[in-house]
Amino acid sequence: MISRLSSVVRLSSVSSTLPLPVNGVDKILSAKLNRSYSESLSSPSASDETPVLDITDSCVRQIHKIAGSGSFLRVLIESGGCSGFQYKFELDKDVGEDDLVFEKEGAKVVIDCDSLKLIGGSVIDFHSELIRSAFRVLNNPKAEHGCSCGASFNIKL
Repeated sequence: MISRLSSVVRLSSVSSTLPLPVNGVDKILSAKLNRSYSESLSSPSASDETPVLDITDSCVRQIHKIAGSGSFLRVLIESGGCSGFQYKFELDKDVGEDDLVFEKEGAKVVIDCDSLKLIGGSVIDFHSELIRSAFRVLNNPKAEHGCSCGASFNIKL
């Protein structure tokens, strides 16, 4: 099992997200995710507390195409870029204690808790066009605006 802390499964045909504790690790974040999911069953507004990332079908296909055995796509947020923060994507095999794993059809996307605070609720996509092909973040609810190429963003204050 790749994940040590928590896993979130989001199926495109199902509108709910289910956080699952992994390997019996009892961490505060895992407990908060499980509590938030339980609350969301009885309260629609509580579902906003659960951080989620959607993964598109094109992203799943590309991860399967390029990731080797045990590899996954890591999403990072770094300061920089023309708008303040920039999205960074890389292949990785190591999951840290503060990482969350999002999985769809066997393709895994991993993000650390701090980065998730800046893009929770977004969509991870892979887009291919004549001049470039790249992973990208779509519909970031935490972004006030971004650069024209989509590689960086400014957060809402």
